[in-house]
Formats: sequence, structure tokens, C-alpha cells
Amino acid sequence: MLEVGNLLKHYGYWIIFFNVFLEAIGLPLPAVPILVAGGAACAFGTLAFSKVIPLAIVSMLLGDFLLFLAGRYTGWAILGFLCRFFDNPEDCILRSAESFYKHGRLTLLFSKFIPAVNTMAPPMAGSMNMRVLEFLGWDILASCLYVLPFFGLGFFFSHLLTEILLGFTSYTQVVEWILLFCLTLYLIQRLRNYRKSRRFRDVPRIQVKELAEKLNSQESKEKVIVADTRSHGYYDVGAMRIPGSIRLEPNSLPHEMHQLSKDKEIYLYCT
Repeated sequence: MLEVGNLLKHYGYWIIFFNVFLEAIGLPLPAVPILVAGGAACAFGTLAFSKVIPLAIVSMLLGDFLLFLAGRYTGWAILGFLCRFFDNPEDCILRSAESFYKHGRLTLLFSKFIPAVNTMAPPMAGSMNMRVLEFLGWDILASCLYVLPFFGLGFFFSHLLTEILLGFTSYTQVVEWILLFCLTLYLIQRLRNYRKSRRFRDVPRIQVKELAEKLNSQESKEKVIVADTRSHGYYDVGAMRIPGSIRLEPNSLPHEMHQLSKDKEIYLYCT
């Protein structure tokens, strides 16, 4: 406890800034203990109340905004990278997009308290082309909702900080064993899925020019089905489509595919 106090006294603002920022960009460095300790440090007069709260909120906003920009300018590349750690990356992306499309603002507001979702929400907002000011407004509310309760916990119960930090330490040790067990199961499942899906790794593709020639030929056109499978947020009822294409719901693609004629060539496209 004395070591934590000395660290906060000499480097408290920097520790709070970088800890909160690194958690915001997805690194496994929980900011809760340091926010609680920062609140207690303010109660003891070690740190200034007027600096700690704005600093924590700004660092969280900065991390979230960087992920937002990454989602905006890399599309789903960063989402694909983040979803690689899930059992089914494609399903992870589609379901995350659907959830954000239906509950976007609420997802941003409460995502801070949900592991993994707190990292996925900002780049998802960017990839779904949410307006910058709208994102910042909701993210400020979400950051305050996350920072203030833990800061208040340390500030108003500073005399119990030792017990609180010990509780978080015990909790962290339990979580580490659970994560290790889950990681083992995850690696086994990934290996199993890899062995099952090797035959699907090479997906047949067609060049735009070749497909255009088929669609321009009346004889070939009757033997071709072109389907739009863009995910929610990239597609709406008024969206432009390839002439003659049909719309398939991406989240129920296997079911939709069973309804199509097996006697025709089927081509899917998305964003």
C-alpha cells in the first residue's frame, strides 16, 4: 500500500493517464484499481481532484477516438483483427454489426463495463460511419459513467483502500486462472475448427469484368444469381445494388442459400 502511495505521489497523473489510455485501446491493463487509488489519493491530498477526473476522461476519450478512426479508415480490417480471438470470427463481426446497428448508442454507453465489447464498440462505430460529434458525445457520457463511480469509491472510502485493493488483487488472481483455462479451451477449439474448415480456405472468385459480361449476355444472365450480402450499416432499403441482384440477409445466410436454385451460378458480394 505504501508503495502505491509513493508511486501516485510522484507519478500519479502519468500512471492514471497511461493506464486508462492503454485499457481503452484494448490492452489487458484494468483501470479500475488505479481509478480507485486515484480517488483515495485525492481524498488524502496527494493528487488534485480537479486534475485527476478530467485527465482520466480525456485519456479514455483519446484511446476510444483512435479506435474510432481506425474503424472509420480501415473498414472492418481492425474488427477482423479483434474478432480473430473469437471462436467464429465471421459470426463475431456480423453479430457485432447487427447489435450495434440496432442498439448503437446504448452499446456505446454501457460497453465500458463489458469485457471485449468495450474495445469493439469504438471501431464498430467508426466502421458504421457514425458522425464524429455524435460519437464523442456518447463516449463522453460513457467515460464519465465508467470513471466517476470508481473514483468516488476510492474518494469516499479512502480509509478502506487497502482492503479494496487487496480485494481487487484476489479478484485478479482468480480471473487470471479462469482466463488461462478459457485460453486453453479456446486454442483446442480453434485447432479443431481449423482442421474441419481447411477445405473451405480457397474461396472461388470472379473478376468484375467477367461477371459483367455474363450479366450483359441474355443467355448467361438467366443462369446467374447475384446476391447482395452487405452487413447492416452498409446497406439500407435505398442503397444502390448491382442491377438484377437480390438481397440476402447476412446473419441468416445458410438458410437463405437453401432457398436459391441449385441449377444456377450464385455470386455473392459485400462491402
